[in-house]
Amino acid sequence: MLQRVVRSTIIDAPIERVWAVLRDFNSHDQWHAVVDESRIEAGEKSDQVGCVRNFTLKDGHHIREQLLTLDDRLHRSTYCIVEATVPLERYVATVTLKPVTDGNRTFWHWESTFATPPGQERELRQMVAEGVYEAGFENLRRHLAAGGDLRAPGSSTAAPLPRALPVSMRRVRVARYGGADALVLEDAECPPPGAGEVRVRQRAVGVNFIDIYLRRGWIPPMLPEGGTPGMEAAGTVLDVGDGVRDVMPGDRVAYLGPAPGAYCGVRNVPADWLVRLPPAVDDEVAAALLLKGLTADYLLHDLGQIDRRGPGTRLLVHAAAGGVGLLVCAWARRLGATVIGTVSSEDKARQARAHGCEHVIVTRDYRFADAVQQLGGADVLIDGLGDAARDENLAALARRGHWISLGQASGPMGAVDPNALVAKSITFSRPVVFDYVATRAELQRRAARLWAALADGTIRRPPIERHSLENVQEVHRRLEGRVTSGALVLLV
Repeated sequence: MLQRVVRSTIIDAPIERVWAVLRDFNSHDQWHAVVDESRIEAGEKSDQVGCVRNFTLKDGHHIREQLLTLDDRLHRSTYCIVEATVPLERYVATVTLKPVTDGNRTFWHWESTFATPPGQERELRQMVAEGVYEAGFENLRRHLAAGGDLRAPGSSTAAPLPRALPVSMRRVRVARYGGADALVLEDAECPPPGAGEVRVRQRAVGVNFIDIYLRRGWIPPMLPEGGTPGMEAAGTVLDVGDGVRDVMPGDRVAYLGPAPGAYCGVRNVPADWLVRLPPAVDDEVAAALLLKGLTADYLLHDLGQIDRRGPGTRLLVHAAAGGVGLLVCAWARRLGATVIGTVSSEDKARQARAHGCEHVIVTRDYRFADAVQQLGGADVLIDGLGDAARDENLAALARRGHWISLGQASGPMGAVDPNALVAKSITFSRPVVFDYVATRAELQRRAARLWAALADGTIRRPPIERHSLENVQEVHRRLEGRVTSGALVLLV
């Protein structure tokens, strides 16, 4: 009488990533703890139907199994035992994967039928169910969580990857420095990823004020005419270059980096720029949050030191209803700060209050210092306005206040006179986010803190304006015209 064992589980990884491991008939010695050594006989490829894997188990048993079917469309494979010192007769097993509806997890179904010697039915059913299938589920989870990749150095058994080809996509270029009409959309190709690179199919691209600076030509070394703006995006890994171990095809990722180029459908980026996305964070939220959220993180924890200054620290935030502003207001309020914000309209004032801004000043002419001083002056000031607010910023700061110059929406700011700072022992900084995520460890640490803040309600999912890539000119006009609130995202 044939015995039947059926086991299923959910793997917290995209189906493409799980299948990339399981379709290789000779990968099990890399992820399954019961397998000692394995090889494919006769020099055949490990994804060739009919190939035989010859392996030993850690307990000394020896098994030969043959691959009977392999279906990349259905994510299914079938195999049988040809010869074994384990008394499993007529053993045939099938592995089937299906995507879970959220698109980021995988349903794995593993079943087999086999005959056993009389009296050993229960023992062998338990061995297959627990020692092979259930243990295999946990082993593969650990393998994937550790960034498991079949292309380990020196491995000769991994299935070769198909040769990567260029991928067609659309991108935006700055045809010439100037207004929003300088942005042009064109067809292009993304080449295969180079060593250390990851090719990402982008779903959502974050829009930031630095994109305006680049389009205007304020930072020519960063973006020459003809280049593509955009510093962050989120999507799915298409393929990876040599030496990449931490991500695999199918992984959902987001990135930010010091070199522009994100306004496109497919892009190659260094693997060190990437963070994996938690299942609860969709692509649009990631593109809206990553750069702005990590900026808020270093402003509050590193430069502003709000968590160390203690409750009641007076924080002045310009553009408090903007993408960074809303995050800073909410996060600083949770850290115990008294948050003061400037906005340009009553609608934006309501939004800033809803995100933790306790005192809101509505102004379109950059006059706010008197109102701030009535509250005691700003211990920390986060300024994205630039030159037009210079004198008011100096007047608004308290003694020993710290002025963080984050941007220059009103125009480039000239040099700050040290004598203007010494009158109240004011300190001044002009940071760039990329120096605070200069290593992969720093990026991962800050991203983890950002996702945790989102999960526990410290910050909210931001209000997002969604636009198509084709509508990029209008997006820039809206951002420059100060008629947006929250985050702007281009959908690709």
